[in-house]
Amino acid sequence: MEQGRDKITIKCWAEDDRPREKLLLKGRNALSDAELIAILIGSGTARETAVDLAKRILGHVGDNLAELSKMSVNDLKRFRGIGEAKALCMVAAMEIGRRRRTAEAMERERVTCSKDAFEIFHGQLASIAYEEFWIILMNKANKVIRKVNISEGGLSGTVVDPKKIFKIALEQNATGIILCHNHPSGNIKPSEADIKLTRQLQEAGKLMEMVVLDHIIIGEDRYFSFADEGMM
Repeated sequence: MEQGRDKITIKCWAEDDRPREKLLLKGRNALSDAELIAILIGSGTARETAVDLAKRILGHVGDNLAELSKMSVNDLKRFRGIGEAKALCMVAAMEIGRRRRTAEAMERERVTCSKDAFEIFHGQLASIAYEEFWIILMNKANKVIRKVNISEGGLSGTVVDPKKIFKIALEQNATGIILCHNHPSGNIKPSEADIKLTRQLQEAGKLMEMVVLDHIIIGEDRYFSFADEGMM
């Protein structure tokens, strides 16, 4: 037993190496992901510091913040040293980050390329464990009118009703549509069903003088653009 050995805590570190003090002295960009998470956690356990605990949690998801953002309160509580309050704090922080990214993308208003569309939907779709299908409605100047959730499904697909899409588009006086859905598996390659649906909607749009500009498939931090690949 090592009962006589003192536990090394963050308080024993040099002041400018402690996450909170480091943030104050050097700014947020100076902190690692683990150090930022350690500030959210607040304290560690008798066996490890908050930074070590944060590193252990990050290691579980391959140091991938996108994967960390998918973890629920119960997932986080499985780690020794993470109670409900700490788990709630982490989940809330991740949700704020997701909403900020979506808000920043929407503020741009104009969609000029596939990356603009990806940024609008990334926060909404990259971290969920089931498929959702959304559309962006745009006017002639390629400014965003609104984005609309068309359907929600399971792990492998969701049902999309073309009539619903064009009904909403006509009601909003849209002249262009961008389609978007996610693949929870992370594989961004379009399925045959994805290709068939895109062609179907594209042809229907021509009859209504409504251009289907692109179809974006999101898989975590990557995306596939039908337009970029010459498939529109």
